[in-house]
Amino acid sequence: MKNRRHEEILDIIAKRPVATQELLIQLLAERGIKTTQATLSRDIQQLSLVKQRDPAGVYRYTLPAAAVTEKSLFAEAVVSVDYAMNTIVLKCRAGMAQGTCAAIDSVQHEGVVGTIAGDDTIFILVRSESDAKKLSKKFRNELLSGR
Repeated sequence: MKNRRHEEILDIIAKRPVATQELLIQLLAERGIKTTQATLSRDIQQLSLVKQRDPAGVYRYTLPAAAVTEKSLFAEAVVSVDYAMNTIVLKCRAGMAQGTCAAIDSVQHEGVVGTIAGDDTIFILVRSESDAKKLSKKFRNELLSGR
């Protein structure tokens, strides 16, 4: 449930300005996710969300700069995403794997045990095959949305 709630929070703040936890609770409820302010506050902390002023001058929750960097690197660097058991493999353009891997590490995805990058390949070791499937899906979505 927590992973789904986190995904919905990220989707909501990507699509519209959200300035308060009360509004975020309401928007989650519209998507069928009921939560408390205390839980939402922990979610915001775990996702490392920050409040920043947008171009219109309105404060809103956003991803930290490292996550934005990761997403833009995906669009530029990653060619494919696959997994086998509890290992995710990202194929990258030549010379781009290490920078992309550093961006992934800075976000601290749930379930990740460690990463290693070569010139054009990143291996991500996660705790379970279920974690690999979820994170691979997230990476594929980022790859598709960035193109």
